[in-house]
Amino acid sequence: MSEFNEYLKRPVNAKLAGSLKKVIWILTAVVLITVGLMRRVKFDIGVDMTFLPPIHALLNTLVAVSLIMAVWMIKKKNVTAHKRWISFAMLCSVLFLLGYVSYHFTTPETTYPKGEPLRGLYFFVLITHIVLAGISLPFILYTWMFGATNQFQKHRKLARWVFPIWLYVAITGPVCYFMLEPYY
Repeated sequence: MSEFNEYLKRPVNAKLAGSLKKVIWILTAVVLITVGLMRRVKFDIGVDMTFLPPIHALLNTLVAVSLIMAVWMIKKKNVTAHKRWISFAMLCSVLFLLGYVSYHFTTPETTYPKGEPLRGLYFFVLITHIVLAGISLPFILYTWMFGATNQFQKHRKLARWVFPIWLYVAITGPVCYFMLEPYY
């Protein structure tokens, strides 16, 4: 029996799923509140965090590559490689979030100058990136939870919607960075 078919026969872990659902909503609330506060609250920690934006772009790029690899691996029915690529995407996303929040709590906002010809495009990409990142967070976590608790039908159904949105967010992050980079 193939690895893929063995995974499909695993029983659902309903107890773990119930616990993870609570964690997902608490984590989502904490992240969204933190992100909402980071532009209003500034801390002087004595460390220059201006080195972080290119790292954020790199981490988002790694997320995009990891997501594509994860989909490729599951299409080849390689569950172990799929899980590794998704785990790497999640790790890069967590590192991105930690760095992004650290940067914005400690560094003045860099703005796209008025009168620049690409300003409208920049704001369109930025706003769709931010909105979709916020909306997709609980769905990304639910997709992961469905996979981790052997609810593969739900995992597959949600992943078909979450994957393109998460990929868009991962790609538009570096696009925003490169559009804003001359003004840092």
